[in-house]
Amino acid sequence: MNKYEAEFSNLVRSFRKKHMGKGPSKVRTTFCKHWAICEMEGNLSPVEKFIASADEGKQMLRAARTEMVKEMYKKNRPAEMEEFLQARLIDLFVDIDIERDFGMSVFVFDQDIQSKFKD
Repeated sequence: MNKYEAEFSNLVRSFRKKHMGKGPSKVRTTFCKHWAICEMEGNLSPVEKFIASADEGKQMLRAARTEMVKEMYKKNRPAEMEEFLQARLIDLFVDIDIERDFGMSVFVFDQDIQSKFKD
């Protein structure tokens, strides 16, 4: 992870903390062409971990964590991320493995951020 990817990771963590009350404990970002691919660990709150102890709780949490995160970014434009990259967010793909507490987000921007932010 280069310094730009590390800074983007910090922006993702603080954005989630601000809008969800808790950010992931660890974020690793890789820029690939127009994508910022973020691997995230430690996403779930203690209450969510308790809910996940039941099978139907796992399914409900996964649906909520994927759809609600996408909706959160639609309602709250990530201006700090866009300003940092000087690129506009055009799409977001989100998934989470509830049992491992490991999530992935792929941010799609309108420019090739990989070549723009090589170290």
